[in-house]
Amino acid sequence: MNTLYEADEKGEDFRSVLEQRLVLPGAQTPLPPYAVEIVRGVAEHRFHLNRMLNDHSSWSINRMAVVDRNILRIAAWEIVYNKEIPSAVAIDEALRLAKNLSDADSPAFIHAVLSAVANDPDVHPETGKDGVADATGRGAESQDAADAAAGTADEEPEAGFEPDGEENARA
Repeated sequence: MNTLYEADEKGEDFRSVLEQRLVLPGAQTPLPPYAVEIVRGVAEHRFHLNRMLNDHSSWSINRMAVVDRNILRIAAWEIVYNKEIPSAVAIDEALRLAKNLSDADSPAFIHAVLSAVANDPDVHPETGKDGVADATGRGAESQDAADAAAGTADEEPEAGFEPDGEENARA
């Protein structure tokens, strides 16, 4: 969570910050192997995860608090891409993080979004838990590559920035 949060706040690439933490952990303890797997997975599937979260939320990913969107990315990655973690476990862990790291309204919001993701058969890639291909029949990995090649990656503005000039109260 810390690595994704740091990269997101600084507007840096998730993989770059991860590699920095692996080489020089500083005062932090070395990252556990599963944390490294999560960061790499979220980085690899960021475009699909962002699109999926946008599709299942009343808030766009850019308007979500940095903590909330990274909790959602982690849990959505576990739900969709990690066959070893049951969806209910991923959601419970996300709620625990939200209760400890975010504001009082976040757990309900995160639960609603992740429940929608977990119950949507169209979000699982060909290699996902239920083996269902996405709407294109190609799976999310192919769509991530297509989005990156086409330049349709959704860039995130500075935290708290709103196009209409108002600050995001949740950020």
